[in-house]
Amino acid sequence: MTRLPFGEPAPTPTASARPGRQVLTVPELTARIRLQLESAYPTVWVEGELSNCRRWNTGHLYFTLKGGSAQIRGVMFRSAFRYLRFEPADGQRVVARGRIGVYEPKGEYQLVAEHLEPFGLGARQLAFDQLRRRLENEGLFDEARKRPLPTLPRKIGIVTSLDGAALRDVLNVLGRRFPNVHLIISPTRVQGDGAGREIAAALARIAGVAGLDVVILARGGGSLEDLWEFNEEGLARTIAAFEVPVISAVGHQTDYTISDFVADLRAPTPSAAAELVVARKTDLAARLDRATGRLGTAARTAIQRRRALVETARHRPGLASFPTRLALHGRRVDELTRRLIERARADVGRLERRRAALRLRLEALDVGPRLVRIRTRLTHARERLTRALDGGHAARRRRLTMGGERLEHVMRNRHTRARRQLETVVAKLGSLSPLGVLARGYAVCWNHDRTAIVRRASDVAVGEPVRITLHEGTLRCEVTARDEEPVP
Repeated sequence: MTRLPFGEPAPTPTASARPGRQVLTVPELTARIRLQLESAYPTVWVEGELSNCRRWNTGHLYFTLKGGSAQIRGVMFRSAFRYLRFEPADGQRVVARGRIGVYEPKGEYQLVAEHLEPFGLGARQLAFDQLRRRLENEGLFDEARKRPLPTLPRKIGIVTSLDGAALRDVLNVLGRRFPNVHLIISPTRVQGDGAGREIAAALARIAGVAGLDVVILARGGGSLEDLWEFNEEGLARTIAAFEVPVISAVGHQTDYTISDFVADLRAPTPSAAAELVVARKTDLAARLDRATGRLGTAARTAIQRRRALVETARHRPGLASFPTRLALHGRRVDELTRRLIERARADVGRLERRRAALRLRLEALDVGPRLVRIRTRLTHARERLTRALDGGHAARRRRLTMGGERLEHVMRNRHTRARRQLETVVAKLGSLSPLGVLARGYAVCWNHDRTAIVRRASDVAVGEPVRITLHEGTLRCEVTARDEEPVP
């Protein structure tokens, strides 16, 4: 069997092949070319301009590299494209690293790229510029959306590594300037692949702390690669959506990251961030003292100015006699006050005398003593009547014994007259007795302290208590309504 230079067996001559002539099929030729190219160019670096650059839904990137009058097709598979730090676009001049391959279905050779980087500019810098422009166009860097820091925050959050020098610097400054501040630390990695997602997660954790006033995102200095995780788009959006002000203190003064642009405030170093977030208590006290001094000076100046105005007004012709007129008015006020007091005392004395007279009249109208006197008179009248009756019976017996029916007739008449007189006296006494009136269903209405008899409905007000004397007992009542219409 004859061996070809490429190490493959010679094809079996077909019926149409002539002796001494080798005929290859298209797949065989393409396979030989692919093997030759892949063996000759296992790794190449190619510089050119991107054209027809498009990414398919499979995740693969297809492009064309042009240079001068030549071009070559290229492809970057999804497994390699995910590591790119920038977004390839038409017109960009790039350097591609890969291998030469052959696409057998179309018979085309192509560059299978494993890495792309901008020509004359690092991929990281290009990715940084592209992300910054996109976020800036979205308004995430606008000063209008950035919030001022609180004057004296009570609770400060810190997102950084527990092992880094940035945390020690922040704690040192805060302990010196404001030792009683409340600190919340959310630890996280600050460099290496995936650190950006961990930093965003640490911010999300600390966002749930109640009463948080401000957050410091800190990391010490380092190379561009060390600080690259602070350029992640996800971290930038997390900072922009944070509910409290965020201070970005990443790297040194000359280092800038996407986090610096999107944060509410950028500090050149972690120590500077701690100095910005709290003011020195002595500085604040000094400011208060200075403000107090300025306020006192302004008050004294205002008082002196007004005092001068008063002195000027005092010496004006129209106000020269003002103190004398004021003294005269004061004297008149004193006289009127004295007369008012004397008039009030006289009125009070007159009302007191009237009250005493009314009390005497009320005591005179009290039915208690009158009832006692009436009861005494009734007792005396009953005794006289008894004696009279006893005397009449004795006389009648004498007259009967002396002489007959005439004496009996006379005594009967006298007895009848005496009974009638007694009934008349009893009737008069009953009509005069208040108890008799009360016994017939009438009552006496007094005011609440029994100092006056209520005769008219207008003498009492609605809601005022009254006392009602009945034939037996007393009632304490409260007026709920008045009807001043006369009784028909």
